[in-house]
Amino acid sequence: MNVSLEQPEMLLLVIPVILAGFYLLRNTKTKLVEWRMLVAFLLVLALASPVTLMSNVVSEDDPSLVVVSDETGSMGIFPEDTGTALYEALTAKTPTTFIQLTGDKTSLGDAVLQYSGSGSQVVLVTDGNNNAGKDLTEALEFARETDTSVYLVEPELEVNDLSVQLLGDKTIVVENDNEFEILVSQAKEELTSYFLKVYVDGELFQSKHFSQETREMTIPITRAFDTLGAHTLRVEIEPDGEDLNDINNEFYKALYVVPKPKITLVTDEPDSPLGQVLTNLYEVSVVRDYPGGDKIKGSKALVLDNRFINTLSENEVKEIKTYVSEGNGLIVVGGERAYNYGNYLNSSLEALLPVISKPSDFKGGRNIILILDVSPSTRDHGTISDILGNAIFILRNENLKDANAGVIAFGSTGIDVSDGFVFLGLPRNLETLEEEISQLTPDDQSKTSLDQGLKTAKEMLENEDGELDAIVISDGGIKESYDLSLVEAKELQDMGVQFYFIHIRSAAPSQLDPTRNYYSEKLMQELGLEENYMHVEMGERANIEFDRIEKPPEGEEEEGVELDAYPLLVYSPNHFITRNVDGNITGMITGYNDVTSKAGAERLIITVTGKPILTTWRFGLGRVAALTTDNGEGGGRLWAPVLYSGENARLISGMSNWAIGNPRAEEGAVLDGPDTWFGTPAELTLTMYDEGVPKLKLDGNPLDLALTGRNTYETTVSPETPGLHDISGYPLAVNYPLEFRDVGINKEIEPLVLATGGKIYDAREARALLLKDARQNSEREVQEPISLKMYVLLAALLLYLSEIIVRRIREMRKLRKLQAVQAAKEAAGE
Repeated sequence: MNVSLEQPEMLLLVIPVILAGFYLLRNTKTKLVEWRMLVAFLLVLALASPVTLMSNVVSEDDPSLVVVSDETGSMGIFPEDTGTALYEALTAKTPTTFIQLTGDKTSLGDAVLQYSGSGSQVVLVTDGNNNAGKDLTEALEFARETDTSVYLVEPELEVNDLSVQLLGDKTIVVENDNEFEILVSQAKEELTSYFLKVYVDGELFQSKHFSQETREMTIPITRAFDTLGAHTLRVEIEPDGEDLNDINNEFYKALYVVPKPKITLVTDEPDSPLGQVLTNLYEVSVVRDYPGGDKIKGSKALVLDNRFINTLSENEVKEIKTYVSEGNGLIVVGGERAYNYGNYLNSSLEALLPVISKPSDFKGGRNIILILDVSPSTRDHGTISDILGNAIFILRNENLKDANAGVIAFGSTGIDVSDGFVFLGLPRNLETLEEEISQLTPDDQSKTSLDQGLKTAKEMLENEDGELDAIVISDGGIKESYDLSLVEAKELQDMGVQFYFIHIRSAAPSQLDPTRNYYSEKLMQELGLEENYMHVEMGERANIEFDRIEKPPEGEEEEGVELDAYPLLVYSPNHFITRNVDGNITGMITGYNDVTSKAGAERLIITVTGKPILTTWRFGLGRVAALTTDNGEGGGRLWAPVLYSGENARLISGMSNWAIGNPRAEEGAVLDGPDTWFGTPAELTLTMYDEGVPKLKLDGNPLDLALTGRNTYETTVSPETPGLHDISGYPLAVNYPLEFRDVGINKEIEPLVLATGGKIYDAREARALLLKDARQNSEREVQEPISLKMYVLLAALLLYLSEIIVRRIREMRKLRKLQAVQAAKEAAGE
């Protein structure tokens, strides 16, 4: 028990008590002084007000709620009174605050942030689309950290609505094929159709009828422009069925076409597949030795193709460092004379690179985790032996001989059975795992906490590379932990983990909870992995197919030694370079430079064994890419020709464009500014590379410029009408208000809401269940101060009374003895 004092300064009164006590003790030889000193000490302690903290669980019958009703423009597809009706139902039973969001901007994040930590629970009646103020993801994370439960009430869709967007770069290169994506979204998930028109510079370029059943569909288009300067794209959809708003059926995109940027390629193989791709895209200066000096100036990127370190002097490396630091790009391509073969290790050039030229640790081609249900229901329904049997069956798969495996058992908690990953290529490791699995028995606790098993799996897989697989084997009884399990499963998905669920059916299905099948199957549907959900009857075994790392076709040999082949994986799919690469790289490479990525670098492409192939980072103001395989020709050895043909060539163009950064030449006056939405200001940046007076006009009207840096000016514009606008020859597109871009229910925030301890309802469920859940969530442990002053005073009083009683007893005994002696004397005198 921890004790503290509310008025510790009162303890100073102990000093006179001690002084008086010592004085009396020196002048009197009685125990009375010691007793009275102890009583005085207790009285001083009482004056200091000692307190202790006691834990107590409290709950509120009338929890405080804040209902945030989204009534912004895009909510017209839902009933108007959902939020009001819920507020009226709640405020009659518990203290409730009502907040209405109106207009053409939705700031849900601001509302959540405002009331988090205030003691109230937050109820969001919304479609979940946040487009203004604080980011909703960050706000919900703050709510979770402050123990604020957030509930999501999703209104019922009454009518469909479609929206269209046009995605792609604004600044594009002349004569290059430029890829754009038309994104058509609908509020409902039903079959809808529309007629799509695409206009280029005001003229019809493409028109076609489309149908879609999904919430979103992407339609790619490719277009090259032969003239420099401003151009425009416009897309328009004409829905055949219901569509509430037509304001979001048209989208403009402004384009600014610039000359091909200059790059320098240092190579001994100018006609290699790499050289051909670059020559088609840019104005390439091909040289066999690093040119240096003024010859490199004006070049947006430098490409070093398969160079020995001794081909560059120390002064040249210093010059390259300065070149990159000032904002230019560097691409270093591998081969038999580069990286680990080119003596890059510990060189001055290596300091520039995002990799170290020494082998990286082998991580294994696949890391697989088996998550086994050992809850009491597996014993009650007789499924435990089939769960364990399926686990052993999977581990014996021929295609897992080179994999690393881990085993987790979950009941009320998640337990790492295998103590981390073990390599299945060693027979004794497999035998040990099988023995450990065979000895598992059902948990005695009456819970099935799949979320705990998934959480343990997430911790094991967090720092692993290669292909990651998680396989749950269960009898399906995950109802109680469903919400939290969904959160954990989605986080595993975000880590790139392939997720499977093997559901073992009981031999007596009539005795099962009817929801047992529902929740396990629903989990996989929510993850979009219905194909990875398997029903298995007792006595059967699930057959999951694991692809092996294949060898190249026959004949691909050198000097009688068969070459290995390495499939490639997109490790970071959301990077600028890889975002247009659909799925993984097709085909396989047969060689690479063995390197290790540095801390702070980002691996984009790896082999299935975890070896870096494309790694990037920023150096100063510039960008550096390490492509650690060859140029596709490799002096005839042909390590990676697959990277330079077909869809794979997008990777090379993406890498080059990323390294180049801004393709516009640094000369004259350069204006840059993104397109915007009506009601959202656009920020423009003007850079003056030549002398002159900076001037800008919006549709002929002068703009005020603010100097924000060396030769850099900025301004903000808010055009009063949607459409295309001209800023001194630079195009600006202003589209419909951002409020109407995202239509329908935003399912991505559901796991974030569940993580706060809240729940998700439709309107009817909210009126019936929300207050009950809020009362349950209002239970919390509090530390209440308990005063000990009365106990100390009682102790002082008891001690004082005890001293008096003892003294009186002694006095009475002494008096009796005196009386007895007196009586004896009197008797003797008679």
